Amino acid sequence: MILSFDRAAEALDEMAEGFPEPLFDELNGGVNLLPEVQRDPELPDVYILGEYCDDLLGRYINLYYGSFAALSEREGWTEAQWNNELRTTLSHELTHHMEGRAGVDNLDRRDAAKLEAYRRESGEA
Repeated sequence: MILSFDRAAEALDEMAEGFPEPLFDELNGGVNLLPEVQRDPELPDVYILGEYCDDLLGRYINLYYGSFAALSEREGWTEAQWNNELRTTLSHELTHHMEGRAGVDNLDRRDAAKLEAYRRESGEA
């Protein structure tokens, strides 16, 4: 099932309210659900569900509805799976935010290692 953009945004807002407020400190651009599909430029079969941004515009999190919808269509998600993926991705990006504030990059390194392992396993390396 494909959750509508509006329902996904509503679910994401509800989830965000369930996280402790201090996690959102200094996240001046908030959490944004964007309609587009985002793919890894080097691995076109890999969808990017979210990203933490810290740039001239500030600190913010983008989640890509189109990527969620594409994976949902490919994998036949239920609404519960949509909610799990949204929550997991939001939590992941908030972890990037907290690590960025603390000046560490453990999650960045783990993400890079996972992508490298995927490249080797899929023959893309």
